Amino acid sequence: MTSTVLPPRRGLSWLIMLLMLLARPQAQALQGFTGVHDPSTIVKEGDKYWIFATGQGIYSMYSTDLVNWTPGPRAVFVNNAYPSWINTKVPGFQGTFWAPECVFRNGKYYLYYSCSTFGSKVSAIGLATNVTLDPTSPNYRWEDQGEVVSSNAASAANAIDPAVFQDSNGDAWLLYGSFFGGIRSTQLNAATGKPLGTTTYSLANGDVEAAYMVKQGTYYYLFINRGSCCNGINSTYTVRVGRSTSVSGPFLDQSGNDLNSNGGTLVLGSGGRYIGAGHAGIFTEGGVNYFSHHYYDGEDNGAPKLNLAKLTWSATGWPIISRDWVAAGRYEIKNQLSNLVWDAWGCTGAAGQMIAQGTPSGINCQRWDFTALGNGEYKITNALGGLAADVVGCSAAAGAKLQLLAYSGAACQRFRIDRANDGTLVLASANGNRVVEVPNAATTAGQQLGLWDYNGCACQHWSLTAVGGTLATTGSGQLPGVSIYPVPATQTGFTIELDAAAGAGATYVSVSDVAGRTLYQGEFGARQQKMLVAKSLPVGLYLVRVQRGGRMTTQKITVH
Repeated sequence: MTSTVLPPRRGLSWLIMLLMLLARPQAQALQGFTGVHDPSTIVKEGDKYWIFATGQGIYSMYSTDLVNWTPGPRAVFVNNAYPSWINTKVPGFQGTFWAPECVFRNGKYYLYYSCSTFGSKVSAIGLATNVTLDPTSPNYRWEDQGEVVSSNAASAANAIDPAVFQDSNGDAWLLYGSFFGGIRSTQLNAATGKPLGTTTYSLANGDVEAAYMVKQGTYYYLFINRGSCCNGINSTYTVRVGRSTSVSGPFLDQSGNDLNSNGGTLVLGSGGRYIGAGHAGIFTEGGVNYFSHHYYDGEDNGAPKLNLAKLTWSATGWPIISRDWVAAGRYEIKNQLSNLVWDAWGCTGAAGQMIAQGTPSGINCQRWDFTALGNGEYKITNALGGLAADVVGCSAAAGAKLQLLAYSGAACQRFRIDRANDGTLVLASANGNRVVEVPNAATTAGQQLGLWDYNGCACQHWSLTAVGGTLATTGSGQLPGVSIYPVPATQTGFTIELDAAAGAGATYVSVSDVAGRTLYQGEFGARQQKMLVAKSLPVGLYLVRVQRGGRMTTQKITVH
């Protein structure tokens, strides 16, 4: 956003409708109800992880594994019964609260919320407290503590987008503001959660919103949003960062530019279907940093959704945010229920071969190469032959099975990976959002893997063990001495000839089109060196794979 446009997140009518949207499973990677805008930092109570978000009465949702999300049973302020002081401060407010933040201190939960109206600097941040987040508890009761800060048309900064930073010495700070005056901070009374005084610090200016602070080592890191939000696929939000040795600044980016002078190092922008990432939060558990944020889904008409990315720190002390939870490499993929592994069943590497679970044997057909495609998506290819994990018929239906096929980049050959709270991984097909499981929770070898709706079963959770080796492209070795003729081929077929260097053993041949669809598969005799592929093919370009004895070659042919 710029100073010439209205605050983009504030009160757009279509946004509120989208907040309660059932996140359509064909587009997101996380499971369940992930439609959300302005998510708070994750806060955990017992076995549940909670997030609060923009919505009528303050919307919430929870998860028990950081993968599947469920809406909270009721709003914080039920039936729009919000505190009366709000309309005194913000005339025209109608119960849609923006960008809440929740922290745990002093044995209770402090929930900060902002109230405003579209295009206005007449705003207020309030506070409600509760001793539990469990709505079934007899002690569950939100008690409003009133105003924290407010602003009017003459104020230096806009009182929206609260974030709370708790320093290692116990001090607490409130961050708030927007491009109406920039991002400000003020110290809080650690007990009441209200400001200690009237002193504020200017941390960032320009087209800024949604500040969040964390301390790493000796530095304080300030995450901000620049750009415009709430425009669906036209949103330009980006997450940027600066750091300081003081909690009150100045915050400088990697180039030395002050965030008060439009600085900010880009750490998360738009990519793939993830558009306009915004409203950062960091939750750390078990040594893993989850970077929560919303984005607008380019594959679902720009619907706002939740995403959890991975935060690490570079050797120079700057944050690195990635949606890729798995490093590229070769792995054995083990099921958490059966303890069996992905297996290219039959161990020939032939196209169309099913992917099943097998007893770990350390063989190449049980080893899989993960190639990061960006934005949390992966190509998974078998170490024997280099063919890709593929959903039969490119189906998104429940029960669709996995097989090997030449990689074409189709959505049914791309898998999105999320990390559960116990460290296991959930693999979802990019063609729909159903996850890879062992059907019927089978524990016997030979069960073909398939897709199903996520239910949290251990049969849908996987772990990876790195096994080393070079990523496969054409299998465990190039098959020499292969000739295919005539060139170009005719519509009635073509001939494959192998010289003696190809060795003995059955020869497997497959033909696929440019979309990766297998049009022909054949097996020829152990000592046969000349074979006719009598397959009628339309005019076009095709890929021929010839495999013998664990070695393979590929060749493109043109049919005239």
